[in-house]
Amino acid sequence: MERRRFPPPRMSPARMAVRMSLAGQVLTLQLAIVVAVLGVVAWVSVVQANADWRRTEGGRLLSTAESVAAQRVVRVGLADPHRVGALHAPAESARGVSGASFVEIATWDRRLLTSADPRRIGGRVELGGSDVLEGRSWVGTVAVGGGTALVAHVPVFGEDGVRLGLVAVGSEERSLARRVEAAAPDLLLYLGIASGLGVAGSYLLARRVKRQTRGLEPGEITALAEHREAMLHGIKEGVLGLDGHGRVTLVNDSARELLRLPPGAAGRTLAGLGVDPVLREALTGGAGAVRDQVVVTADRVLTLNRMPLDTPGQPPGSVTTMRDLTELTTLQHQLETARGATDTLRAQAHEFSNHLHVIAGLVELAEYPEVSRYVRGVSGTHAQRTAHVQAAVADPSLAALLIAKASLAAEQGTALRVTPDSALGTLPESLATDLVTVLGNLVDNALDAVRGTGPDARVDVRLAETAAAPGARNGEVRVEVTDSGPGVAPALAEEIFRQGFSTKASGRGLGLAITRLVCRRRGGSVGVRGAAFLARLPRTPDERPAAAPAQPREAVR
Repeated sequence: MERRRFPPPRMSPARMAVRMSLAGQVLTLQLAIVVAVLGVVAWVSVVQANADWRRTEGGRLLSTAESVAAQRVVRVGLADPHRVGALHAPAESARGVSGASFVEIATWDRRLLTSADPRRIGGRVELGGSDVLEGRSWVGTVAVGGGTALVAHVPVFGEDGVRLGLVAVGSEERSLARRVEAAAPDLLLYLGIASGLGVAGSYLLARRVKRQTRGLEPGEITALAEHREAMLHGIKEGVLGLDGHGRVTLVNDSARELLRLPPGAAGRTLAGLGVDPVLREALTGGAGAVRDQVVVTADRVLTLNRMPLDTPGQPPGSVTTMRDLTELTTLQHQLETARGATDTLRAQAHEFSNHLHVIAGLVELAEYPEVSRYVRGVSGTHAQRTAHVQAAVADPSLAALLIAKASLAAEQGTALRVTPDSALGTLPESLATDLVTVLGNLVDNALDAVRGTGPDARVDVRLAETAAAPGARNGEVRVEVTDSGPGVAPALAEEIFRQGFSTKASGRGLGLAITRLVCRRRGGSVGVRGAAFLARLPRTPDERPAAAPAQPREAVR
């Protein structure tokens, strides 16, 4: 079967113009992400660099301050007010060597004795949060001259441990704008590289997505999904999608009802959902397309049309549509039964025509006594056969079926008889219809089994009904058909009721499968033991048992 590919629905040019393409959306989103990530990275880098600078520069400033505080000339200058001038040389020397912004020496009462800015001499040194007055070294940020500076404070002690003063060594902090400006070349380089990678990645990603979506834009995919959902749940036929591993990918309401699937079936296997094994095999078996395949389950007759679905890089799945043919198939078999009865009546008419020809010939020969004897024999045999069937079976449709089948059996040289203990009264129409289907299939199967087996071939039919016992159900009708054929091997006792099983070369194997379907639908059963088939058809609550079943009579021989 040729596999067709249908073009996807396209959006109107007006809608396409309003909405950005998938590639444009991916590119815009990718660039936005790149810029946002780069901004965060830049901020983190600046903050981290500032923290590293504080740590490194603070250590250097503290080392410089400790070196100045350890000089003897500084201790002498702080101890002797007349030798304060000696403090400028070591302070300026330390500032020049270390590259610090300032190196200042102050008394213990925070009065500045040296400074790079002469206007600050005599003023008070800014300590901020420093704990240098407690006799400990300190490094931190201090507001100096309208700005901020990273400053190291170190106390100066005399030889006898007397607190003489303190040394402050500081370096002006760069503002955030200056730090970002300094890092701008590197940030621009990173931004360029990241933007290039983002554009290339977005382009490749957009191409891959468009290949996987067959060129559809997001709006088209959304519209297609909405139309698909509306279509799936709007059609009467069941639709079931399976992936390559037998898991359900999509299922509409009709398929869920036909297969009796629970809610949330998507993503689960048919075996895990408890689907009938025969139906499961039909849904998953084979790699080719299947058209109008009839499957008989426990209580339904379904027709399936399965189309394989190839997905690149994955095992092939399938999409199956299904329809319920239970009632149609039952009516078809009833029609076939009626057609068989019609053919039998036609054969009887042909047989009666032959009898009339014999009678006409005897009259021409003036063999009047022989004519009388011949007529009595023919009419007596037919009347006896009809009377025995009607005495055992009161329902007209079943009696007509048995009379027709008896004539058909006589034509092929087989004796069909209703057993003496058979008794069946008038039945409700629904039960009689099901019995016609079951009995017709079982008798046809028996006639096929004994055809050509010799002059002793026979088929026995036993019909009985049981009334409802107190506290029990509504009673049931039992049909037993036994033939003189070889019987069914025990290994095939279940197989013969499977759809498609047939011992005939041209048979489709639906008769016994339909028989089991009808019985199970009523809550009954059908089985075989050797050459005997036994079917049970319980009455439904609205099928009241007949008042009194017919009395058994002598069977037709």
